[in-house]
Amino acid sequence: MSTIEKLSVAVTGEQASSIRAVIASGEYATTSEVVREALRDWQTKRSMRQEDIERIRALWDAGISSGSAGVVDFDQLRHEAKVRLAEAKKRA
Repeated sequence: MSTIEKLSVAVTGEQASSIRAVIASGEYATTSEVVREALRDWQTKRSMRQEDIERIRALWDAGISSGSAGVVDFDQLRHEAKVRLAEAKKRA
């Protein structure tokens, strides 16, 4: 098992009540168990966010290195969008 280090963490009254409630219900045995699970979830979410950032950067780099898309006619683009929207409204 890893070395255990004791920390002091401040939480809101609502958070403390939620922790006490899940312990009282038997869902968790201790406050530490609740906090450890919350930290594992946070670490997973943080890791996933970092992977998303790296994927977006790779896509950005691929787009930049693919070259220019050419000149964009925004009036034509706007017209096409309006036509598509009208068609979608007719189907709905």
